Amino acid sequence: FWSTTIADGIVQILGLFFLKETYAPILLERKAEKIRKDMDEEKANRMQIRTVFQTSKQNWTSFFGKSLVRPFALFIREPIVQALGLYMAFVYGQLYLFITTLPSIYEGLYHEKVGIAGLHYLALGVGLSGASQVNARMMDKIYALLKKRNGGVGKPEFRLPSIIPGTILLPVGLLLNGWTAQNRVFWLVPDIGTAFVGAGTILVFQSIQTYVLDCYTLHAASALAAVSFLRSIAGFGFPLFAPSMFNALGYGKGDTILAVVAIVIGCPAPWLLWYYGERLRAASRHARS
Repeated sequence: FWSTTIADGIVQILGLFFLKETYAPILLERKAEKIRKDMDEEKANRMQIRTVFQTSKQNWTSFFGKSLVRPFALFIREPIVQALGLYMAFVYGQLYLFITTLPSIYEGLYHEKVGIAGLHYLALGVGLSGASQVNARMMDKIYALLKKRNGGVGKPEFRLPSIIPGTILLPVGLLLNGWTAQNRVFWLVPDIGTAFVGAGTILVFQSIQTYVLDCYTLHAASALAAVSFLRSIAGFGFPLFAPSMFNALGYGKGDTILAVVAIVIGCPAPWLLWYYGERLRAASRHARS
């Protein structure tokens, strides 16, 4: 807990200096404030400078109330949020279910001490961090290329291509980890499977989150909160049946079941979103069509 807290603290401090503000109302408010300061005093007294997001009726209680209610309203009313929320819930729940097997694999099958067994989580970190950094740099380039081919018109669906390798890496990683661990192959091989699971998960997450951002723009934070709500429930619920499942089936068969479900649900997902995403957005009140 101390190591996690220290790492999170460092990330938060760095974020204060290096993360740029992107929320349109805040950026416009800063611009309006700069205009007010640059105006001479006589004009400032006669003119009122405000953004389209600032109204005379705006107050913190109504703003706070709407912000709390909006994520639940989006989840109930918006079909695209429901669809993406269900898919992310499955992937997230599967990740947490998989994570619960790692201690029993390395402590139980490989007979490693707790401190050594915990080091294998680094493989998951390598997969998550490595894939996220590569994808973050490739995603905008792919989007720009597809936008150019579409006559200069961008679509949220242009964020989806990186889901495809993610839906492949996830089941491959599950199978590799499960069966090599079951047969007690050299520990590096199941670690490679663990890295693939991390890479596949983050590729799916980044694609869906940027897709949601492009769909809902102004209310993107609320839409992401709505999607995350079901995801968090799955992350809590899936690990509850993990011990019984793997005790009964073993790691090979258990991970095979997860991999098959990942293929059946995950592989069609990017194609379905690519072809029917625009129709789902058209049925939404707040999504950009």
